[in-house]
Amino acid sequence: MTDHTWAPLPGPLPEVLPGLDLPEPGRQRRWTVLLRWLLLIPQYIALLFLGIAAFVVMVVGWFAALITGRLPEPIASFLTGYLVYSTRVAAYAMLLVDTYPPFAFLAPGYPVHVEVHPGKLNRLAVLFRIILLIPAAIVVELLFYGWFVICLIFWLLVLIRGRMPRPLFEATAATARYTMRLYAYQMMLTAAYPKRLFGDEPTPTEQPRSATRPLLLSGAGKALVVVFLVLGAAVLIFNNFPNTTSTTSQPSVASKASG
Repeated sequence: MTDHTWAPLPGPLPEVLPGLDLPEPGRQRRWTVLLRWLLLIPQYIALLFLGIAAFVVMVVGWFAALITGRLPEPIASFLTGYLVYSTRVAAYAMLLVDTYPPFAFLAPGYPVHVEVHPGKLNRLAVLFRIILLIPAAIVVELLFYGWFVICLIFWLLVLIRGRMPRPLFEATAATARYTMRLYAYQMMLTAAYPKRLFGDEPTPTEQPRSATRPLLLSGAGKALVVVFLVLGAAVLIFNNFPNTTSTTSQPSVASKASG
């Protein structure tokens, strides 16, 4: 399996959602699970510098897409490579795969595969990209806050069992795929707005390409996605509550001091 597919599509505004291929949840080496986040430090350092470069390239691409209605091929190629690389690192960090991600955009044979088709873009949607991103960005923020709240439990489960339980794999894969689609839309690599957080509809005639294409969530997997969202909302409310309390209490403190 190749590491990613990049193919620009001609014609009017294709609604082609970026695809994510992940292998079936298999055995994982316990020592890599134990040291997973320590092993990722070099990857995050690389992503830091690549992210800065990707931001600059994305800004240039935004102006180009606003004028021409599509990303120039060199910009689309670089942003696709960054998207693929960051998705591989995220999949490894979230215990979806046990193979260490290579420090490269192109990595033939790596088990995480991203398919994206840059094409023509609606200039109005490009102009208001940041505003349009807000709803999907909120969903991603809730998902990740919720996932991180209970990720220690997931980590212990995989560490003890040596593999990820299927419902947990489904919910985590759904989170990773939706996040990847948000970034692809943000970087103007697709005209398709992020969707299908709760998986794909089963199609009898469609032959499965991987464990996530199509991504079919069980009842337990969908319930876990809901748990991520609810916990994420609770974390955000809890984090903002002390600020509200301290803000409202300031006038009384000031009045006491003046008195």
